[in-house]
Amino acid sequence: MAKKVKYGSVKRLGARYGRTLRFKLGKIESEQSKRHKCPYCTYVQVRRVSAGIWQCNKCDAKFTNKAYTVGKLASVTSSSMNREAEQESVKPAQEASESE
Repeated sequence: MAKKVKYGSVKRLGARYGRTLRFKLGKIESEQSKRHKCPYCTYVQVRRVSAGIWQCNKCDAKFTNKAYTVGKLASVTSSSMNREAEQESVKPAQEASESE
């Protein structure tokens, strides 16, 4: 028995444009319309506003990223890494002053 194919949003195209292009378009459209994880509050509440602009419904953060999906934000990852490095460098200094 043949496998049943779920067409989703590309069903509107009918038999036009070829199977491969319709399949690729379907993957892109499903990825951009789903909710993504917010890089600021880590809730799955980020929706696409327009091409490359995303907004979190929980913390109301509005940021730019990839056009079809949310990747890691360079500013968030670098700032969190800087914060961790500062905390690690402060801990030994505090321990040394406490032991004296």
